[in-house]
Amino acid sequence: MNLSELAAFLKSRRARVRPHDVGLTAGPRRRVPGLRREEVAQLAGLSADYYTELERGRGAQPSDQTLAALSRALRLSRDERDHLFHLADRRIPPAAHGPAAHVEPGLLSLLDRLTTTPAMVITALHETLAQNALGAALVGAHPPVGAPAAAGPTTGFLYRWFTEPSSRDLYPPEDHSHHSAVFVSDLRAVAARHGRDAGIAGLVARLRRSSEEFTALWDTGDVGVRRADHKRIVHPTLGVIEVDCHSLFSEDGHQRLLWFTASPDSQGAARLELLPVVGRQDMSAAGEERAV
Repeated sequence: MNLSELAAFLKSRRARVRPHDVGLTAGPRRRVPGLRREEVAQLAGLSADYYTELERGRGAQPSDQTLAALSRALRLSRDERDHLFHLADRRIPPAAHGPAAHVEPGLLSLLDRLTTTPAMVITALHETLAQNALGAALVGAHPPVGAPAAAGPTTGFLYRWFTEPSSRDLYPPEDHSHHSAVFVSDLRAVAARHGRDAGIAGLVARLRRSSEEFTALWDTGDVGVRRADHKRIVHPTLGVIEVDCHSLFSEDGHQRLLWFTASPDSQGAARLELLPVVGRQDMSAAGEERAV
């Protein structure tokens, strides 16, 4: 690992990003041309001390998730992201899946501009890649970047929906059958579009072995792209919030931007307005990831 080159590259990229590029206020006393170190750390979900050590050419080799988070925080292009991984002596991750996947720049730019509505970017297999503050307040924050975690589709919400009962706490029990059917029909459409993707084929095979419910739904042959949906989300403080979930797909279909709205003057709209005030409590003591 080339610590000195890694440190220099991070510092140069940090100087290039302006606060307004990432939804921050510059303030009158800013003495640096770009972001402060603590701002990069905050955006990437890292401790300020850890990021400072990286920029000083010290510390342990950063994980794939940490490098991916820094790539997003610093708005790196795909080539820059790959260079960062090379400097850290890490293998370049797959383009589409896993917590280290590179978020499509267009989707990330739109996410930055969605400051008044919950939103997130996920992969086609429902792995959370990025989310705004209101998105985290509504459905829970994704796991802390850098925390030990397995990479790949089995970390995503779709897989855990069929293998971890606690993941279903996000929705009322009477809605579970609807979401199961929608997840499977959408996955069949994804598998057809990306038939040579080993990650998708492996996920389907693993779910067939792990879940009788998934197998039964998969064997129906039902297919349907999940472009929009009406949801009832269980919030631990605000109760059930009715929202409309919309999707914008990347050009290759591997990623999608989700954002949540509610009908004007509805109870759902009133509760969404309270999200910045009440924040988001974890659905479990472990702070388990929740996504949609």
